[in-house]
Amino acid sequence: MQSFEAQYHDKKLNNQEYKDLKDFVKFTAMFEPTPLNLPQYPLRIKQDDKGTYIFDDIRKKFLVLTPEEWVRQHLVHFLIHEKKYPKSLIQLEGGLKLNSRQKRSDILIFNNTGQKVLLVECKAPSVKISQDTFDQIARYNFVHRVQWLLVSNGIQHYCCEIDFEKEIYRFVEELPEYGHLNPDSQ
Repeated sequence: MQSFEAQYHDKKLNNQEYKDLKDFVKFTAMFEPTPLNLPQYPLRIKQDDKGTYIFDDIRKKFLVLTPEEWVRQHLVHFLIHEKKYPKSLIQLEGGLKLNSRQKRSDILIFNNTGQKVLLVECKAPSVKISQDTFDQIARYNFVHRVQWLLVSNGIQHYCCEIDFEKEIYRFVEELPEYGHLNPDSQ
C-alpha cells in the first residue's frame, strides 16, 4: 500500500484533495464501537488527529480505543457497577511469566486479603470464543491459580469455577458478585 505522500505525488493531487484523502482514510480507519451484550456505561471517549481513545478508570488515563479495549472497559464497569467488585482490587493487563515468556493477563481481581480470585480474558467482538481462548486462559491460570475464570468477547461470556483439589471445573450461568467470592467483605 502506498503512503499518503506517494499517492499525493503519483496522482498529482492538489493540497485540498490530499487533505481530504488523508481525512477520509483516517475517518474510515477509526474504530466503530460494536454493541455488546453488556449494560451501556457512560464511557469517556475522545478523538484527536492521531486516533480515538477511551478513559480507563482503573489506570486513570486514556488508552487507544481498540475493539478489545472496548470489551475490557465494558467488563470493568460491569464488574464494578453490577457485581460490586472494588476498583482498588482490579488489576488490568498485569504481567506474568509463562514458560520464560512475558505475557499479560487482561483483568485480574483480588479479594481484600490480596488473594487472586478471578481471571478475565477479553477478546474483540469479532473474535469467536474457541478452544484456543480457553487454552490461553488455562495457561495463564497455571501461574495465577484462581478459582474463577471468565472469557468474553463482549457478546458471549463464559464463566467457570475451578476446584483445584478435585481437579475439575464447572461452567456457571452467571459470574458471582464480589461478596460471594470474598465472604469476609459482607
